[in-house]
Amino acid sequence: MATEETHYGPEGRAFYGAVTVSERGQVVIPAAARRDFNLKAGDKLLVLGDPAQGLAFITFDAMGKLFAANPLMAQDLGPRVEGTTPKEEK
Repeated sequence: MATEETHYGPEGRAFYGAVTVSERGQVVIPAAARRDFNLKAGDKLLVLGDPAQGLAFITFDAMGKLFAANPLMAQDLGPRVEGTTPKEEK
């Protein structure tokens, strides 16, 4: 469940609210975030993690732009991402 109030800050940054992780590990991305980032059903997101900063989601298109700016990143991470699909939970 997501809260309904979005707070926008400098440089387009936003706080979209809090979400709850379901028993199956799922979260609902708030509607305002889906609208602002033009996310549609079936879009793939990469989930990144940093022990000090937490989790982040990034679209494949945005990651492609990072790869274009930093080819070494693409060389290292690319093979691990290609063909990645979430495992079906049973």
